[in-house]
Amino acid sequence: MQFEKLEYRRRVERLREEMLSRKLDAVILDDCEATSYFFGYDTSLSFYRAGVITASGDAFFVLRSLDSGPLRERSWVSDIVEHPDWEDPVTLLVEKIRSTGLGAARIGIDFASHALTVKTYQRLQDALPDVQFCDLDNLPWKMRLLKSPAEIEKTRRACEIGDQTILDIVEKARPGMTERDLAGIAGDVYIRMGGDPGHPGIFGVRQSGDLDGLHGYLHDDRFRGDEILHLEINPRFGGYGARMMRTLALGEPPKDVASVVEMMIKLQDQQLDAMTPGALASDVDRIVREGATRAGLRTDYTNVTGYTMGYYPDYMIRASDFTRVFLPTSNWVLEEGMVFHMYMAASGVGLSETVLVGPDGCERLTKIERRLFTKAFA
Repeated sequence: MQFEKLEYRRRVERLREEMLSRKLDAVILDDCEATSYFFGYDTSLSFYRAGVITASGDAFFVLRSLDSGPLRERSWVSDIVEHPDWEDPVTLLVEKIRSTGLGAARIGIDFASHALTVKTYQRLQDALPDVQFCDLDNLPWKMRLLKSPAEIEKTRRACEIGDQTILDIVEKARPGMTERDLAGIAGDVYIRMGGDPGHPGIFGVRQSGDLDGLHGYLHDDRFRGDEILHLEINPRFGGYGARMMRTLALGEPPKDVASVVEMMIKLQDQQLDAMTPGALASDVDRIVREGATRAGLRTDYTNVTGYTMGYYPDYMIRASDFTRVFLPTSNWVLEEGMVFHMYMAASGVGLSETVLVGPDGCERLTKIERRLFTKAFA
């Protein structure tokens, strides 16, 4: 199991308290992130699958038979409704809801779930006309915001893997390589250090000082030895992610790049210092957003300056968790136990950290130096 049973028991108890306050008899959980958080298991949406937790604490899971073994290995739930691939999981879910006395219940369901298609929801409504389906209003995601010590430990491990990844890329990068080669180095470090396989990150060559390459594709153009490389790594450990951006200059870096990185470090250091429990997110955001435009680093700043970090499944639809983001309109406060990816980008280069809001302020979980990395060649 990913965590001790007590960890899951506490999560379920918190969920039951929410169910009581909302007068819900049960909840259906079908997002990968939600099934992992409450049941310890997630899998792809080749077939619909869902877990149900009742107000009494009973639970069951509807899943294809082929996947039942991994579920039993990873989860505390014992009541598993297995089905061969020719049977319909939605029909089985409906039958199980009826047989457990929930045919006329108030059942919470997350309307924002990527697993809940319009067709599936309509089928549930048609088959269970006496059930009152209530929107959970993103509750499974909100409950994940405050990380337990066990979750933080996994995040720390992911960050350690991330630190080593950047160091390995800096050491091995050379002329003749491609962006794809950098991704290969990252993937190798992830696996070698006990991390999870998956998307290695984003690697690109700075394009004329703009930001287009920061969310671009891998290219096969070979490095000449005078490139400015954007390194954005995405390691995970036990599903828990870390993210970090650094810039690597092959050869002598242009002065404008060095000055941009230096200014970004200064502004983001101020931002991280402001990340204390009780701080208003829009105030934290303003430090980087207005600071960057005031310093002439950017003419406008349209993206978030940070977002929630936590568990990221193998079968990822949301590449970033935007349950909480840092924007001028972010009217929420920071709390102890929140983890974020705080990032800044300007002139085609980036800088970012994975951070934890602690009792006395912000702790940077990604530990390597905050500087422009350079590598000279004879």
